[in-house]
Amino acid sequence: MNGWADDQGLSPELFEPGTPSFVDFLRQRAPELLPVNRVRPQDRLDLPHGTTVLALTFPGGVMMAGDRRATQGNVIAYRELDKVQRADEFSVVAFAGTVGLALEMVRLFQVELEHYEKMETVPLSLPGKARRLGAVIQANLAQALQGLAVVPLFAGYDADRGEAHIYTYDITGAPQRARGFHADGSGSPFAEGSLKKLYRPDLSVEDAARVAVEALYDAADDDSATGGPDRSRRIYPSISVVTADGYRALPETEIAAVVDTVVEERMARPGGPVAPLR
Repeated sequence: MNGWADDQGLSPELFEPGTPSFVDFLRQRAPELLPVNRVRPQDRLDLPHGTTVLALTFPGGVMMAGDRRATQGNVIAYRELDKVQRADEFSVVAFAGTVGLALEMVRLFQVELEHYEKMETVPLSLPGKARRLGAVIQANLAQALQGLAVVPLFAGYDADRGEAHIYTYDITGAPQRARGFHADGSGSPFAEGSLKKLYRPDLSVEDAARVAVEALYDAADDDSATGGPDRSRRIYPSISVVTADGYRALPETEIAAVVDTVVEERMARPGGPVAPLR
């Protein structure tokens, strides 16, 4: 094996049995490839930041949604940033915070889950995935303390229990389960207020998508860093669901139909729907 590795120009230690954690493998063999080591410390960096993301559960699954805007100071850096990403077949991850680091952390987390499954021949449990993502976040703590924070939102379907869960994080990487719904990012206070008003535990997938769009609309209404639906450019929120059948991103046509309904109704009631008192 070593002779073949030499012929291919590969280091022999790459073929030695090791840890099932890809993050630990990189930390041992090539620490410079970790996202935390790719940004040079500086006093102040004006980098693109992404907001706002949210998640809510419904019977048999969970939905994750996010707006598409990233800002750099008072400038719109990206209009079509996809903050909602497939983690693996039964989980989804979204992010708010420094865009460059967030995208690398998400990619690293995706490879981490694939690497573990290949090494151990079984997938991680949903709580195990949540802890693995926490370890990736914790590795970025030094950068977060310098203002380069990334705050992911993680959710998935737990096949062992037959239910879906949402996990939230702080910059130290400690996972906490959220009940029903949660939002992160600069528009999260407004999105959470909307979710409190409209969320029900018996939502259908269609109704959950409507609630998610309403919450993102409310966030964009009061937070300039959150982008609202842009029908002229056909830029709509990213929405994905995870159920026992796996991960699925809602098609643009389906999201556009929900957006059209919400925008048209907001013409008559700018504040959006109200919650019934009984």
